[in-house]
Amino acid sequence: MIFRQLARAACICCSILSTSFITLDTGSHSSSKFVKLNADGSLVYMPDEKGNTIPDFSRVGFYGGDRSIPDIPIVKTISATGADDQQLIQQAIDEVSNRPLDATGFRGAILLKRGLYKIATSLRLEASGVILRGEGNTENGTRIQLTAATQMPLLRVTGSGTPREIPGTRTQVTDNYVPAGTHSLTVSDATRYKAGDKVMVFRPATKQWIQDLKMDQIEGRDGTKQWQPDEYNLSFERVITKIEGNKVFIDNPIVMPMEPKYGTPIIFKYEFPKRINHVGIEQLFFQSDYSSDTAENHGWQAILCDRIENSWIRNVSSRYFGYACVELGSLAKHISVLNSNCLDAKSVITGGRRYSFCNNGQLNLFMNCHTTEGRHDFVTGARVCGPNVFYNCTAQQTHADIGPHHRWASGTLYDNIVTDGEINVQDRGNYGSGHGWAGVTQIVWNCTAKNAAVQSPWVSGKNYCIGLKGKKSTGRFKDRPDGEWELMNQTAEPASLYMAQLKARQR
Repeated sequence: MIFRQLARAACICCSILSTSFITLDTGSHSSSKFVKLNADGSLVYMPDEKGNTIPDFSRVGFYGGDRSIPDIPIVKTISATGADDQQLIQQAIDEVSNRPLDATGFRGAILLKRGLYKIATSLRLEASGVILRGEGNTENGTRIQLTAATQMPLLRVTGSGTPREIPGTRTQVTDNYVPAGTHSLTVSDATRYKAGDKVMVFRPATKQWIQDLKMDQIEGRDGTKQWQPDEYNLSFERVITKIEGNKVFIDNPIVMPMEPKYGTPIIFKYEFPKRINHVGIEQLFFQSDYSSDTAENHGWQAILCDRIENSWIRNVSSRYFGYACVELGSLAKHISVLNSNCLDAKSVITGGRRYSFCNNGQLNLFMNCHTTEGRHDFVTGARVCGPNVFYNCTAQQTHADIGPHHRWASGTLYDNIVTDGEINVQDRGNYGSGHGWAGVTQIVWNCTAKNAAVQSPWVSGKNYCIGLKGKKSTGRFKDRPDGEWELMNQTAEPASLYMAQLKARQR
């Protein structure tokens, strides 16, 4: 039986990997009215009546796309013993974690030689500069098998603590309206800042905002929660690039309109000393034991990351987990998840399961990732602050929809996503515990789906569906405002918005 399962999974993996790098359509393209691609590769953004534009999503992932992922030298090599290798792997991680950082911020790579490593509980990686590397992300490469009979991640990668406001650095934003897409804010006093400062753009929520969104009117059922203002305060991490008078320029754009009538935004400097960085997970195959197709007591995430920045996961595959191949927590920032696969999830097919590639952090990139048997395959959680990007990814045998899953994600680009299911950006109403509006400034660009619903919230911005191959659906509620739709069943120019924005910035 197990050999038939392995053969089936290998065939699926090969099929998916054969599409890992989708060749962008070079045929007839049509210009979008929102973004124009010039002959020299530059881009022009068309503002709406309030000045909102589609944001620049190019500064996501490892160092915002400005550095290539390095090949870090191996400092420790281990081989599978054929028995329980929990202690062997953990000791190697701990040993390299105690090495000094080099001048580039790395300690070195641990190589797990090809073979099967069985472990009984989660591995922990809690230090900067450590690379965990295998010799291939197939069952014939480096395979780590979690035998636990309870829900847990196979690999937990995390720093500690939370961001801390630096006292005396807080100032109000004085703009009457801050449109989506802008890279500048006018503040009451910019003298306390300089270029290079890390700042938090803090956007408070108010009762009036929730009332205007109608998120205090969610039709109730058992467990439904109406939105509360103190639960929707949003914190966007940014870096100051320059200052002109009291105008502060930031590296990444504002991804939802901000209006003083819904709470005056502020900025302040912050520090996060215990967040780790320069971690890499690569060339590994993660597998969970399971007792049946609907089993719940087994490995839940292959990789769970939080309190981490400027790191990567590439060329990994997972099989038989109940929740995700990769889940990024809310304090994970500037992470690249590349060329990875989530195969054959095992769980009951219902809520809270099979979120194949799940992002709760900000400034993260998921590129060339592929799934089978997932539910919400490329998905964000509650109150996710963008920009974030899912690019060039596919989902097969999916059991639910792709998109912002619940509770106001802001600033996500779904670019060249291909699914045999749905892509939805909508008011989810009383789904779950009362999800409501799933997000704003959600861009669906040249995607392919069975059907899609893309609607805009009552206030605070728009959502966009450009170049969809598939059918337009009415979504959960037919009376919600329509999103911005154009070029149905055509290919919008540029063929990839993310790649065009990255190239335009690096010209």
